[in-house]
Amino acid sequence: MTTSLTIGVIGAGTMGNGIAQVCAAARYSVILQDLSQPALDRARQTMEASLARQLKKGTLTESQAAETLDRIQPTTELQAMADRDIVIEAIVEKLEVKAGILRKLDEICRAEAIFASNTSSISLTQLAAASRQPERVIGMHFFNPVPMMQLVEIIRALQTSDAVAETVTELTRAIGKKPYVSNDSYGFVVNRLLAPQINEAINCVYEGVATAEHIDEMMKLGTNNPMGPLALGDLIGLDVVLNIMETLYRGFDDPKYRPSPLLKQMVHAGYLGRKSGRGFAAYPPG
Repeated sequence: MTTSLTIGVIGAGTMGNGIAQVCAAARYSVILQDLSQPALDRARQTMEASLARQLKKGTLTESQAAETLDRIQPTTELQAMADRDIVIEAIVEKLEVKAGILRKLDEICRAEAIFASNTSSISLTQLAAASRQPERVIGMHFFNPVPMMQLVEIIRALQTSDAVAETVTELTRAIGKKPYVSNDSYGFVVNRLLAPQINEAINCVYEGVATAEHIDEMMKLGTNNPMGPLALGDLIGLDVVLNIMETLYRGFDDPKYRPSPLLKQMVHAGYLGRKSGRGFAAYPPG
């Protein structure tokens, strides 16, 4: 694996800009695409702030931070992915939207290009079926915040080739992350275990078992976790948690994955956690 590989990232939101940053920091050429210039501008500001925090910690130099940003080319044109070796999509968590992007990439990209999805729960086998070359589709599930979190779940669709899995696993190591490969299943490993725990904590609030603050404190003290499940849900985004639970519920057809009524209400109200300033706690802007 060399840094001669070229990377494309589709979606400049929280996950997309983080993925672009870590790939560029590892000396890969990155094209970051989004539908709107304001989204790309916000991504640039987010990456600058992230790199500034690393500068303050002394984990990189000013020249390294500048070089990282210089390696990222922003664009609103999907056609810019034409010369990319690996394209990672980090767009909205909806099967039909992701499948639509794969079909467009079939028309734009070279036959040997690899398509990776940062989906947190959608079946990769279903996504791969949308491509004319399903063997080149794979999952790369990064975790938020991308620059800090070490794990990348590599999810093999039923159709994914061994060569594609090996290339993506090597790339994950090359950008300083730890790859763990799993076969396709709704929610994969981490979110299949994590999202139901957050959902059940929300049910405890909904049923009046305890306050959100007390539930988080009890879980921290009783399980030695650094963060309670409700605070973690706020960090992830309650809309993301709901998407995962709905995917698990539909995919497995099992009532144990039914989303909490309170989770639905919070999302409907726009109380999404840190990103909206309010979830199970209040958060200052910025």
